[in-house]
Amino acid sequence: MAHSKRCPDCESGLPVDRRQFIKVAGTAAVATSVLPALVRGADEKPKPESLVKKLYDSMNDEQRKAVCFDWDYRDPQRGLLRTRVSNNWHITKPNIADAFYTNDQREIIRAIFEGLYNPEWVKKIEKQLQDDAGGYGKQQNIAIFGKPGEGKFELVMTGRHLTIRCDGNSADHVAFGGPIFYGHAASGFNEKVGHPGNVFWYQAVAANKVFEMLDGKQREKALVARRPQESSVAFRGPDGKYPGVPVADMTSDQKEQVQKTLQALIEPYREADQQEALACVKTQGGLDKCSLAFYQEGDLGDDEQWDNWRLEGPSFVWYFRGEPHVHVWVNIADDHKLELNA
Repeated sequence: MAHSKRCPDCESGLPVDRRQFIKVAGTAAVATSVLPALVRGADEKPKPESLVKKLYDSMNDEQRKAVCFDWDYRDPQRGLLRTRVSNNWHITKPNIADAFYTNDQREIIRAIFEGLYNPEWVKKIEKQLQDDAGGYGKQQNIAIFGKPGEGKFELVMTGRHLTIRCDGNSADHVAFGGPIFYGHAASGFNEKVGHPGNVFWYQAVAANKVFEMLDGKQREKALVARRPQESSVAFRGPDGKYPGVPVADMTSDQKEQVQKTLQALIEPYREADQQEALACVKTQGGLDKCSLAFYQEGDLGDDEQWDNWRLEGPSFVWYFRGEPHVHVWVNIADDHKLELNA
């Protein structure tokens, strides 16, 4: 069956805020050609958070006016800017590669970017950016909220199929510094069955292995006819009704595969963010408090290799939308009652 659906969200680039949803490098080292002098030759690479402060301190008044904001700055059109996320948006106007930044500043930004990922994933993220945005730096932007070294701060990097954060644990209760987004359109806007070349499809493969292990009654629970709006990932809390089959009702081998799926989901990110996400899951009661749903809608090729699926718990949502291409929305906290947008 041919699929030629469009993705209005990609075309519009409209942002979504928290209220709406609450080892390139080789494995040994990052290439010195893209690292600033403050990093080169160091026995231990500086943490991204310390580099955010160095970047902030290096900026002149014009630069700060354009990309630096108070912690709770509210944009007249976009609301609380720090907490916004979308599949395709620009938080500020200057691109990272622009002459707006000095060479040293661009190198520091690059080191921050690389430091937020598992070193083994940097080249894969570069491929995604090349496929979707013409490469790293060309269509990505940054903003800094708060004053690094003087209380809460967070750097946010955005672009097509990219929202990542570096917050130094300034954002209370949330993993990854807040909601994040990643995606890939490796083989064109309308991807083919199997998503050839898509760096994130392995995550869906891991989830589909869980489905293959389910018995008939479990599959009936797991399969949901219609998928929700992709940005609709608000926390439902412990009393929420989550779509799909409860992990608590699974056998031990099925649960083990769900755990492997979770590990596959957090794999691209740095160790500190992986552990923070796992800690949030533990605080909400573990995977046994979650459910796993697979959506019949949007099944590319009608092959029952489910392209769209969602792992959800009281304060955990990881929503993988794989049709027409991969969009993934992530929202994790340790408290479902958290006010997601002040």
